[in-house]
Amino acid sequence: MSADGLRDWYLRYIAQLNAHRFDGMAEFISDRVLLNGEPATRDDVIAVQRHDVDAVPDLHWEIKELLFDRDRIAVRAVNTGTPAKEWLGVAPSGASFEIVEYAIYRVADGRFVQMTALHDSAELLRQLNA
Repeated sequence: MSADGLRDWYLRYIAQLNAHRFDGMAEFISDRVLLNGEPATRDDVIAVQRHDVDAVPDLHWEIKELLFDRDRIAVRAVNTGTPAKEWLGVAPSGASFEIVEYAIYRVADGRFVQMTALHDSAELLRQLNA
């Protein structure tokens, strides 16, 4: 896939996440994937995504930087939301959050085979407990 094709494909993936549509994730995620360095299945990844959106119904990813190197994608995104249910051990209080996420992906045969996401969880918890 060319860099332009990969960019369009990735932006479609983010659009699906932001629309909270998980039924079409087979287009983006391989049956087997390394998720944050651990073996997982597509269903495992979708379960995490569904859990997060269930707890944070307005969860949103805004792409700030997007880089490509052959089969690798690097992303800097801003994630925002307001939990409506207990999430990450914190009861909902009406507090919103805005954190930076760095994500690194590897793509093979047109699907993610490695997905790694890093964010400042201490800052996230500070905002939710403020």
